[in-house]
Amino acid sequence: MSKLIPMSEKELDRLELVQRVCQKRMTVTAAAAAASLSRQRMSVLVNAYRRDGHGALVSRKRGMPSNNRSVGALRKTAVSLVRTHYSDFGPQYASEMLGERHDIIVSRETLRQWMIQSGL
Repeated sequence: MSKLIPMSEKELDRLELVQRVCQKRMTVTAAAAAASLSRQRMSVLVNAYRRDGHGALVSRKRGMPSNNRSVGALRKTAVSLVRTHYSDFGPQYASEMLGERHDIIVSRETLRQWMIQSGL
């Protein structure tokens, strides 16, 4: 019984190119150029496909939280400080005040998103 593997459009395109390389209908160099990858990266993908099948081309980061995410406690603290002290400030000035007075460094855009989500 085969397992279904969800793939993005980009991964499906790469799968097609890798399969062509494995069937010797295309060179690694041509496949790399078509996928806008280096020849070495395409070789790695081809070898992984030969070893592990379709699943080797799927991103292992799918479903995982972003490495760039902010910690929940930091978000709660920042939003509560903005709510109590800086509710009439815009995100730019509020982020500057958080940095200067509370040593909380948050980008303006991140703080803006948090303010929108919390109804400020």
